[in-house]
Amino acid sequence: MERNGTKDIDVLIMAEGTYPYISGGVSTWIHHLITGLPEYRFGVVFIGARPDDYGERRFELPANLVHLESHFIFDDRERPAPTGHDMDEEALERIRELHKWFKERHTEGLPGDLSSMEFYTAYLKEEAFLYGRNAWRFIKELYFNYDTESPFVDYFWTIRNVHAPIWRLAGIAERVPPHRIIHSPSTGYAGFLASLLRHGRRGRLILTEHGIYTRERKIDLMNADWLVDRRFFFQKRHGEMEHLREIWINFFESIGRFTYNAADLIISLFDGARQIQIGLGAAPEKTRTIPNGVDLKALSKLRVDRKDGVPWVVTLIGRVVPIKDIKTFINAMKVVVQSMPGVQGWVVGPTDEDPEYYSECIRLVEALGLSESVRFLGRRDIHEVLPASGIVTLTSVSEGMPLVVIEAFAAGVPVVTTDVGSCRQLIQGGPDDADIRIGAAGEVTPIANPRALAVAYIRLLSDVEYWKRCREAGIKRVESYYTMDRFIDAYREIYRDETDGWNRV
Repeated sequence: MERNGTKDIDVLIMAEGTYPYISGGVSTWIHHLITGLPEYRFGVVFIGARPDDYGERRFELPANLVHLESHFIFDDRERPAPTGHDMDEEALERIRELHKWFKERHTEGLPGDLSSMEFYTAYLKEEAFLYGRNAWRFIKELYFNYDTESPFVDYFWTIRNVHAPIWRLAGIAERVPPHRIIHSPSTGYAGFLASLLRHGRRGRLILTEHGIYTRERKIDLMNADWLVDRRFFFQKRHGEMEHLREIWINFFESIGRFTYNAADLIISLFDGARQIQIGLGAAPEKTRTIPNGVDLKALSKLRVDRKDGVPWVVTLIGRVVPIKDIKTFINAMKVVVQSMPGVQGWVVGPTDEDPEYYSECIRLVEALGLSESVRFLGRRDIHEVLPASGIVTLTSVSEGMPLVVIEAFAAGVPVVTTDVGSCRQLIQGGPDDADIRIGAAGEVTPIANPRALAVAYIRLLSDVEYWKRCREAGIKRVESYYTMDRFIDAYREIYRDETDGWNRV
């Protein structure tokens, strides 16, 4: 059941594919933000693909979450019925301009009224783009100009699917309730919606990027099997990207820059991500860093629940999806078990987000003879899992600042990760010298390198003194830099600064 707030909303959060229907780092971050600031009234606009992709809510809604609405931008049931609508030549020229802006690399924002929600809701409506004769001619022109090597039906649906969500998002923007601050945890569709609201002067816009959305979507798109390169081998040039894949990547890069331009404040979780944001078009003077924080009081209690010695359990906490690279973990465990029979590998996290990938992981476990050594435990309370773990690991190909790493530190568990996002900084310290002097709280390995992971696991599990030094470094680091109080106080100050002197819209 959704909530419809009758009071003004202080902070309206745009949640793309996350809270409250999906567990994970971003969803937990949103929940901590809302519960940690009870003096503010929050609203959440959830943006998903299709209703069937999501189950029940994963979080109990806080009392100060006064509004929740859900929208599914690729749901055919929300598509206008086919009609005889059409667009005039001037409108068609604006569509060409919009497509060109998405297709090419620009540092500035969307031109003119293309950044206003009224353009999509009043001037040029969705049904005109979906069903108009001029729109059909527009797509044919693009096809013959740019990509006759792909089947026309593939090109047609790519152009439709790239552009159609813009009208859905504009319609959502038109109907959102009054608010003072817009807060988006990503660029992408959530960021585009937030930017339309900001251009309509419906609140100040804060962007907090957890991972770098455009880079993560590029990884997804480069590996997407639904984008099939149908060219013959002699049609391909070395290093050339298939045109349909390039259209999608350029689209997400373009709306990322649109969001950076619209935002009043751009926050990253660590300085490395801030530098990437600047490289992608964010104005340096708008940027700052606020790291994640954890409930140190609750997690530190788990240290007393640990038994003596180092548990021979390597625990990967994360969703069973390709970006987490569970297969590399499984291959690493094969090496570990050969050297140290009896070591267990636990995968803790939802297995239903990508059933096909989960099935592939199960088959790999069976093929390597690891059925007794690698277990998929599904969703578990980390307070149950961490005291039984000797190592927490992440083998991802992309991360921002993973909460699970600092949660493990707080519980007294060393961590081994791939060299992604802020993981090196979390484990080895930085950017300030005092943090570096604390020492390593585990190990960092290259991406997709099972042997390097296995060596790190074996070293920590077999060298008790080294394990203890890593454990103490992790505890000291999280106590010094990554507490929930620091995290909440930083956002309390931002919200106060952004709302002082403003009347509610």
